[in-house]
Amino acid sequence: MTTTRFSVVVGLVLGSVWVFGGFWNMVLVALVSLLAYGIGRVLEGRVDLQEVVGRLQGRR
Repeated sequence: MTTTRFSVVVGLVLGSVWVFGGFWNMVLVALVSLLAYGIGRVLEGRVDLQEVVGRLQGRR
């Protein structure tokens, strides 16, 4: 699935949640989706957690 198609699917899901559940439910779904995306990137090995933590602590 291309990035464009994935973005459209995410937009449709968030829009549907907003219509049927309200704004705050949509925000919650978006945050959980973002968290799941980050976990998936770490599990695939595309993100190095030690590097991220080092940057957050001010080290490079």
